[in-house]
Amino acid sequence: MRDIQEFAGQVMDNVERVIVGQRPVLELMLVALLCEGHVLLEDVPGVGKTMLARSLAASLGCSFKRLQCTPDLLPTDITGVSVFNPHTAEFQFQPGPAFAHVLLADEVNRATPRTQSALLECMGEHQITVDGVTHVLPRPFMVLATQNPIEYEGTFPLPEAQLDRFLMRLHLGYPSAADEQAILYRLRRVHPIQTIEQVVDGDQLPALQERVWEVHVDESIAAYMVRLVHATRAHRDVALGASPRGSITLFKTAQALAAIQGRDYVIPDDIKRLAPVTLPHRLIISPESQLRGHTATQVLADVLSDTPLDIDD
Repeated sequence: MRDIQEFAGQVMDNVERVIVGQRPVLELMLVALLCEGHVLLEDVPGVGKTMLARSLAASLGCSFKRLQCTPDLLPTDITGVSVFNPHTAEFQFQPGPAFAHVLLADEVNRATPRTQSALLECMGEHQITVDGVTHVLPRPFMVLATQNPIEYEGTFPLPEAQLDRFLMRLHLGYPSAADEQAILYRLRRVHPIQTIEQVVDGDQLPALQERVWEVHVDESIAAYMVRLVHATRAHRDVALGASPRGSITLFKTAQALAAIQGRDYVIPDDIKRLAPVTLPHRLIISPESQLRGHTATQVLADVLSDTPLDIDD
């Protein structure tokens, strides 16, 4: 797994020229990339969500498109549209921004549910169907969606089916005082995003993604993952627990994280680190528990503390 570790290390080192003090988040972003998954970045404005997406795409040498989600955005503004060509007397398909390796859907919860649903097929099947014709998206393909967790006016909360398509939900958070001071000095002249260059070949990703499946997962570790997911379904505060897709996600991301760290086997700490970013957004908390202030994050913390690791316990 040394090749995957070196690949990830080069990308993280390069992105850190732009994004300061977020290496754990960068590592999780690469986990999602190796799993061909998508990420929901939920945080307040100004913490570097857009810069993170741009610098990641630049480091890989991949195409990048930014989609500003607004209430008047149409599904065809994402997928593309067939336009009549008078010279050929035929309709020609004009690809939308979804035909990029990295698509940033900024403030995705400001788009209407109809427009949000246009992302479902491309996120789930890596393809887009327009006018009955299916168009395959490029590989790698990754959707990075952002939303502001504070501002709710004029927004449309993502439905459960849409949230379940995201491999993980991440929070950047505010930088430390030292990191914020480093940011000030880096922005004195030219923004680092203007000078960032490609450091790896993005075409390697499909082969590396297949290598991830070679990481060994012991049966006891797999059983632990399943027990965690089943515990979310039985928790008193949960109306609807994580689906089998949650178990699959936990399994795949654990393999990718182990590979990035240079291991060919998964350890329990991988599961404990990944569960808080892969499972909470798949849970639906009961209305009564919401009124008491209970959250999906708290539920998962309970599940992790109450679920034994040893299958014989």
